[in-house]
Amino acid sequence: MTEVSGRGRVQASADQRGVPIEFISRGPASSVEEAAANLGIETSQIVKTLVAKAKRTQSTTDVEYVLALIPGDKAVDWAKLRKLAGFKKMSMASPDEGFEATGYRPGTINPFGTTTSLPVFADDSISGRIAMGAGEPDLNLFVDSAELFAAFGVTAGDIGK
Repeated sequence: MTEVSGRGRVQASADQRGVPIEFISRGPASSVEEAAANLGIETSQIVKTLVAKAKRTQSTTDVEYVLALIPGDKAVDWAKLRKLAGFKKMSMASPDEGFEATGYRPGTINPFGTTTSLPVFADDSISGRIAMGAGEPDLNLFVDSAELFAAFGVTAGDIGK
């Protein structure tokens, strides 16, 4: 698979879904804290998009992928996410698996324009205007979380720790 302009895919998907987004160049950042500082926002206002590898039963070899949205100041509680999503096993996908499932590299992943349609789960503490990866390094997008959740049919619950 070849890498296509992430920003272009993100914008096209947002337009198709009728969700207004704003791109902000934040410059290089080696952590979510650094990214938040570069953007002049709280760490909790950055929402990390993680790709999770999931299995419906303990013994199956069939793997599914889901997206998990978690505030920058929290980590995913895998047991809570498994329960909310209805899976028996779940773990973080490798960077290559995440790229294969979304077309984006870690730090740039977001639900817009993914190469495959994935179910999206989010921590229920996410609200208001949030920043996320925007398909390309050193770039973030801002979006209203309610509009994002509605556009993707996000299932929200307590999945953070």
